[in-house]
Amino acid sequence: MATTFRWFALPLALGFGLTASGCTGFAYISKTYVSQVPQVVTIGCNEPYEIYDNRQKRRVLVVSNALREVTGCDIGRLGEGRSPAETRATRFRTAARTYLDETVREDCTITGETVFSDLQAEFAYTCDAPVEPRGTKVPRLPGRRIQR
Repeated sequence: MATTFRWFALPLALGFGLTASGCTGFAYISKTYVSQVPQVVTIGCNEPYEIYDNRQKRRVLVVSNALREVTGCDIGRLGEGRSPAETRATRFRTAARTYLDETVREDCTITGETVFSDLQAEFAYTCDAPVEPRGTKVPRLPGRRIQR
């Protein structure tokens, strides 16, 4: 009986740990980006990435889609012949950097990265300019439109 319990204890503990960490990531993303409207930045061979920008916390969430992460698309010669998983970190960072440049924040520097899943990564950034007060009109990129 004790052997059976030990046999199941590790998988149960791992399963609980993975579930709890996944819920924590989801809870954090929901809380941090719930009010943000996604904007779309395009890199490489017309790869669109959704960007959620929390200007008050100086963080951007880059979101890819599952099809791209399976089929891939190279960034110039950098990703040539490599799997999407091998180029993911570079593609996500390039999307975040491109977004900051296209929203007139070329002086901002990416200072940190948190990977939540194969489809989501968050980048912290700092800028010389102060954080804009809420409600300030800022440059925006086009977002996705829902077709009805």
